[in-house]
Amino acid sequence: MKMHGLGNDFVVLDGRARKINVSAAFAIAVGNRRTGIGFDQLALIENGAGDAHLTFWNTDGSTSAACGNATRCIARYLMDETGRDALHLTTARGDLYARDVGNGLTSVNMGHPQLDWHEVPLAHEMDTLALPIDGAPVATGMGNPHCTFFVEDAEAVDLDTFGPLHEHHPLFPERTNVQVVSVIAPDHLRMRVWERGVGMTLASGSSSCAVCVASNRRDLTGKSVRIDLDGGTIHVDWRDDGVWMTGPTAHVCDGVITGDFLKALG
Repeated sequence: MKMHGLGNDFVVLDGRARKINVSAAFAIAVGNRRTGIGFDQLALIENGAGDAHLTFWNTDGSTSAACGNATRCIARYLMDETGRDALHLTTARGDLYARDVGNGLTSVNMGHPQLDWHEVPLAHEMDTLALPIDGAPVATGMGNPHCTFFVEDAEAVDLDTFGPLHEHHPLFPERTNVQVVSVIAPDHLRMRVWERGVGMTLASGSSSCAVCVASNRRDLTGKSVRIDLDGGTIHVDWRDDGVWMTGPTAHVCDGVITGDFLKALG
């Protein structure tokens, strides 16, 4: 299946009925937007301890413990399939809970943020609220690492250069997602995203959660924010039980990967 949340797009494989083996080479081939299908993340649905277990790959073949928009898309698909309005999903990030909030919107609780340096993780002990990097960004873990820069004008940042420079910064041993954020109001942010293992993307769920947490820790916003991304608007609430993100999803099409394509992978 091809799905997207605010332009953050995914290929989703349903492996509940039969085993599907996904390798890094397979993810790279399918992720190629010219010779494959193209995606920001590849997601695999499998049976698990909850209603389903989800695993995610990036376009460079690396895995990611969390993918908020893909989780919302898959939750919407499973709720439509079962007629239920709430689900328990498991991921490498942990247990995630999803619900239908009406008007075509789906919410997922992405869990509690990881605020200590070793949880993000960072290379050594430091204050995650102001990293020793030009611009003093905030580091946040949401099952994957995030580096958030608050800037005067997010539109003015050359993200094609700025993103990879910081994705591979030595303070982040597992690389990092990079966000540039402008504060519009105490409940309104503008964000652009460079995703590790992917590049520029129109939206990112886990990045949106990290930015909500970072802006509140910096006393720039409250704990409930509207975030305008290149692909649209998402709402994030940092609550006592975790960080909830709410937005639209789209199931674009269903398809079949051919035997010839698989044979070409060797």
